[in-house]
Amino acid sequence: MIRKLKSGEYRLYSRKKNPKTGKRRNLGTFSSLHKAKAHERAVQYFKSH
Repeated sequence: MIRKLKSGEYRLYSRKKNPKTGKRRNLGTFSSLHKAKAHERAVQYFKSH
């Protein structure tokens, strides 16, 4: 899940909420949407390999 921050950067969050905190885990902040999407693909790959 990618959200745009007020600073203009993009942050990658986990898809599921943490049941203890009720928030999503921050998986990295990126300068461009392209970089954030590339990292999201890498995360999904490593989840299943």
